Amino acid sequence: MNMNTRVPLYQKIQQYILEQIRTSGLQPGDRIPTEKELMDQFKVSKITVVKALSGLADEHIIDRVPGKGSFVGNKKNQVIQGAESVSAQNTVLTAKQSANLVGLVIPSILDYFAIRLINGVQRTLGSHGYRVIILMSEGDVEKEKEALKTLKAIGAEGILIFPVDEEHYNEEILSMKFSGYPFVLMDRFLPGVETDYIAADGKLGAQLAVDYLWELGHRQIAICSDSPIQTVTVQERIEGYIQALKYKGAMINPAHIITDFQIDSLDDTENHPLFRYMKNKLATAYITLNGRLGVQMYQLAIKAGLRIPGDLSIISFDEPTSVVDGFSIFTHIKQFEYEIGCKAATTMLEIIQTGTDEGERSYSKILLKPELVQGQTTGKPSSAV
Repeated sequence: MNMNTRVPLYQKIQQYILEQIRTSGLQPGDRIPTEKELMDQFKVSKITVVKALSGLADEHIIDRVPGKGSFVGNKKNQVIQGAESVSAQNTVLTAKQSANLVGLVIPSILDYFAIRLINGVQRTLGSHGYRVIILMSEGDVEKEKEALKTLKAIGAEGILIFPVDEEHYNEEILSMKFSGYPFVLMDRFLPGVETDYIAADGKLGAQLAVDYLWELGHRQIAICSDSPIQTVTVQERIEGYIQALKYKGAMINPAHIITDFQIDSLDDTENHPLFRYMKNKLATAYITLNGRLGVQMYQLAIKAGLRIPGDLSIISFDEPTSVVDGFSIFTHIKQFEYEIGCKAATTMLEIIQTGTDEGERSYSKILLKPELVQGQTTGKPSSAV
């Protein structure tokens, strides 16, 4: 499929309206076809028609009057002049549409997971003539809302979103969903809301970690998350951890599910509850739900005088210490973040180019199968050596 040649349905409607203004001698204030007429003519939903009309209204080519309809705006002469020198298809391309922009909203770029994901997005979109504008939410849902509004305002044709960890939905994302604005979620999804969603299978990843540690001889296996709330991603991974232990007939120790903590600084580690937990060897192996936490716990263990992997083992989700495959220090769950970025970008291009109405299309839900990569942070428990 040539993604650069297909014209979205809403743009076809815009082309039609501009051609009507040019060839029918319509003047500022003259009525243009109604939403119902356009829906019937193009066999599309109201969402698509509204999107087309809103785009023309943003350019002041038409004026929309609630309860009365849409009318030719005061930029009518600019439309006619442009049509005399270019084709009708090029006339409809506003500065927004011709820019081929796609937005990306991500919490931060502080780890290699984000770097690899962004690389996949940029390479895929770039190969199809699109540019990426990256805005960071800094893990703040209000900043995420502002980033989404900004990208829409500057004319991004769609937005890729790595959502902030929140127990409540970002209403700006829900608004985009109901208005038909193209977006794709990465790594996380909104429970109960149909959206395009691409991520690694977190439940399977946790099961792989437990299985590997169990084979090494570990029986006291803890799982750790420093997320301030129990997000869907955290819940899925903990569920995979619990299921893996149940399959082995092991008792679930609630004390080994460690989620209510933060490691803000390593300056006062001896007073941190997790420091004492590790030093007393209440668990012989730890699964951390992100790479940054894996590094912090590694540092805590060293400060506690523990050897890794001699005294305890650590498996992290994502490799936190190397951007080059084959040079991994941590045993980790590889989530194929580059591939997530590529697939998310491909899905976005398909949505933009097909212009399928919100109520008429099926949603793409892709779960990539993670892999466990052996590194230098895991080994047999000291009692089994």
